Amino acid sequence: MPATSSAPLIEVHDLVKYFPVRAGLLQRVSGWVQAVDHVSFSVQAGETLGLVGESGCGKTTVGRTILRLVSATGGRVLFEGQDVFAASGADLKLLRRDMQIIFQDPFSSLDPRMPVGESIGEGLLIHDVGSRDERDDIVFEMLRKVGLEEYHARRYPHEFSGGQRQRIGIARALALRPKFIVCDEPVSALDVSIQSQVINLLKDLQAEFGLTYLFIAHNLSVVEHISDRVAVMYLGKVVEVASREELYRNPLHPYTQALMSAIPVPDPKLRRERVILKGDVPSPLNPPTGCRFHPRCPVAMAHCAQQEPAVKEVSPRHHVACWRVE
Repeated sequence: MPATSSAPLIEVHDLVKYFPVRAGLLQRVSGWVQAVDHVSFSVQAGETLGLVGESGCGKTTVGRTILRLVSATGGRVLFEGQDVFAASGADLKLLRRDMQIIFQDPFSSLDPRMPVGESIGEGLLIHDVGSRDERDDIVFEMLRKVGLEEYHARRYPHEFSGGQRQRIGIARALALRPKFIVCDEPVSALDVSIQSQVINLLKDLQAEFGLTYLFIAHNLSVVEHISDRVAVMYLGKVVEVASREELYRNPLHPYTQALMSAIPVPDPKLRRERVILKGDVPSPLNPPTGCRFHPRCPVAMAHCAQQEPAVKEVSPRHHVACWRVE
């Protein structure tokens, strides 16, 4: 589902990631958690693709599998036409320079025994970038870019606030001047007042360095502010992809409509009609047949339980997987 006719920076084709469930004395595999099940999308250079959905829908697993932080069960990921999963040795090391991640928890992602300057510069050392003085200069520059000072490089993670630690995580991701960054819920652990600062910082850095983002989040207001396009996931599947304006103006999938109805309206006189979903999210260990959303869908038909809908383009650049829409 490319955004334009030009070749995307990132192409994800039928990405699959199943986690084994082991039981018994011999720890034999008794089942599989279908965390990501045949997910496809693309991201253009310089674009921000928002990936949204409920907790446990597989968003973070998609991001980590793309970067090979966890191994894929199936599918392909292409970065500038190069097969990420087939790369090894020096080729994989070069790819890692161009593909970085900002983790959700800014505290656990930093080594508490290491000054933050060393954490930021660790990638430079691994990739043998410049002399020691040149690496220090890059670290200081990255700290300034994210709104911190040079002397902060000598401090440890516990000496910073949550917002400052996330800025350090951003500086670390930027140090190698990557082309693509997975932002794994980078503001969900921060106060609301700090969230806007970090989001604006990410947008400024994107404009300055020409970055491409996969922005993973469950806060739809944040996603609307930063994304160019949005992909909606439910129980390991992508159910809708559209431009930000189109998705927020005209959500077509019943699950997307339910998510949109939960966004708070900043006006006490306005009332938005809520779509209340029945039941609980099914287990990815044993997902429903047919459309995975049908047990909770307010407009489900008998056919929805029998056959899974394919993701189809229903209008220019607007893709939906729903029998009702078809």
